[in-house]
Amino acid sequence: MKAVEITNPGGPEVLKLQEVDEPEVNEGEVLIKVEAAGVNRADTLQRKGFHPPPKGASPFLGLECSGTVIGVGRSVDRWKVGDQVCALLSGGGYAEKVAVPAGQVLPVPKGISLTDAASFPEVACTVWSTVFMMSHLTAGETFLVHGGSSGIGTFAIQIAKYYGIRVFVTAGSEEKLTACKDLGADVCINYKTEDFVARIKEETGGKGVDVILDNVGGAYFQRNLNSLNVDGRLFIIGFQGGAITEVNLSSILARRLTVQGAGLRSRSPENKAVIVAEVEKLVWPAIEAGKVKPIVYKTLPLSEAAEAHRIMESSVHVGKILLIP
Repeated sequence: MKAVEITNPGGPEVLKLQEVDEPEVNEGEVLIKVEAAGVNRADTLQRKGFHPPPKGASPFLGLECSGTVIGVGRSVDRWKVGDQVCALLSGGGYAEKVAVPAGQVLPVPKGISLTDAASFPEVACTVWSTVFMMSHLTAGETFLVHGGSSGIGTFAIQIAKYYGIRVFVTAGSEEKLTACKDLGADVCINYKTEDFVARIKEETGGKGVDVILDNVGGAYFQRNLNSLNVDGRLFIIGFQGGAITEVNLSSILARRLTVQGAGLRSRSPENKAVIVAEVEKLVWPAIEAGKVKPIVYKTLPLSEAAEAHRIMESSVHVGKILLIP
């Protein structure tokens, strides 16, 4: 089969479509003929030599896909050949075929095309596990997502609104903020021209927000703490602004703040299966009701993976970038 390989760690140009061995299907796994694969920022880190695949995972890029089941391993009951599915992967999406544990496979939501279904698994599982399962965001609370126009952001806005949350976003251009507003964001802040802490305080009567989903890390750590309400929860999922910072911790005690962080890829298959099951039960109905839509910025052939990475790293996109084998 064909798959995108990282010929050497480096820039987007190191990605090459090459002939590789087909994946083996082990017990408890499903083999999927890939219709589309989602591009995620973590893929660009792996390309540079960071964020290596977990032990036993595919060496190829790609943390989510959609497609058709073409093989099932022993002890797989739910899925059969011909099923149209999407899946959360530990790697291997940038290929014509991928093997994945059956517990990480989801049905294509009703009303969503097989291609667009590839835009959901990674963002849905990331946002649901961090914001809802671990930070316990609930109806009537306030929520800030940084990078509101990203794949994570565009999904987070929609699912939070579905669950009755007041949503704040930051983004770096008026065009991106308009896109966020159109998706339902209540307060849209241009981080290049506004102090997001001051704006949040102003919009919340001085209280701050209840939950923050942050992909910036060090550069925002103090400001995120300053933006939280009493009993507020900060969840860190990335370090685009660095991993090291100096911080005044006193507000954590004074306002009973919680700081958490987690990746998705390094979790065990059992842990991922729990998250995937919750997503199917609590997120898929919102998608099928038309309340959460796939936001796809661009679809490119698998042979143009390098261009997809250039777009991702330029941050001009709103929503997801997909690759088609």
